[in-house]
Amino acid sequence: MSSLRLLAAALCVVSLSASASAVWAQSGGAKPAEPQKPAAAAPADATAKEGQKKIDEIAEASRVLTGPAGNPECVWLGRRVVSLLWRDDLDTAFRHLDLYDRFGCPSAHIQATFRCIVRQGNIDPKAPETLNGRVHACWLNPGLPPVPAAASADPKTTTSEGTTVR
Repeated sequence: MSSLRLLAAALCVVSLSASASAVWAQSGGAKPAEPQKPAAAAPADATAKEGQKKIDEIAEASRVLTGPAGNPECVWLGRRVVSLLWRDDLDTAFRHLDLYDRFGCPSAHIQATFRCIVRQGNIDPKAPETLNGRVHACWLNPGLPPVPAAASADPKTTTSEGTTVR
């Protein structure tokens, strides 16, 4: 039995030394180059700022909202559900909504927030921050008044029936 253990240990040592020598051969025996820190620091810094922004938004929601709608897990999941609903990703939205309900978060707040988003009008699809900002604002205050639509026609050139004067 001890000779079997000795054989197994010897095989482990041989395989480890073989893999170590292969690594040494591939590197040419030279010290591996250190990664460039300035180039890697920029994306990490942007990621850190983005993460801090999300933390601040969740903390703000916790301060402003009372009850479970202000809980961090409810804020995070709820805002995702509303964003997914706006983008017509209903399957994913419903999966998130199941989690939202499982955490005991108020489903009425999702409905009120989505109603607020819809009442605000169309969102530029090429600017995702516009959607995120609107979802955040409506999450904090679902009763936001609708944004007044810009006058599409000059009042002087329309008649009472809505047709233009020729």
